[in-house]
Amino acid sequence: MSTSSIAPIQPALPTAPAPSLVHDSGADTAPCVIVVESCTTLGATLIVHLAGEIDHYSVAPLRALLASAADAGHTGLVLDTARVTFCDSGFLAILDWWPRNGRRLRLVNRSRAVQRLLSAATLAERRAVRGGSLTAVATS
Repeated sequence: MSTSSIAPIQPALPTAPAPSLVHDSGADTAPCVIVVESCTTLGATLIVHLAGEIDHYSVAPLRALLASAADAGHTGLVLDTARVTFCDSGFLAILDWWPRNGRRLRLVNRSRAVQRLLSAATLAERRAVRGGSLTAVATS
């Protein structure tokens, strides 16, 4: 015996729409966004004007841009950070990585956020050296 329609095993229950979920990640819920406003070359030097916020997650496009530039033979980098409103250790990692292998780095028009980060990093390094944990590294 066959029928033209088959009833579902369990009837569909009416469902209420799922409530929207809100994730509170802290005081500022806006995503960090770094913007490369312009990127030009002058010989083997790359000149980049940055704006916005640079954090550990948003720095990936800048890292890729600079890795590509390094692979293409650029040995100098000028970063204009006048319009950077926030930065963290992700930006410090870029500043530490670029000068390797004899490349040159110059920061111009440092924003308040960049200057604050650099000052904090310098202070932390001085304290670590005075504390003895980096004395061997600093003298070698």
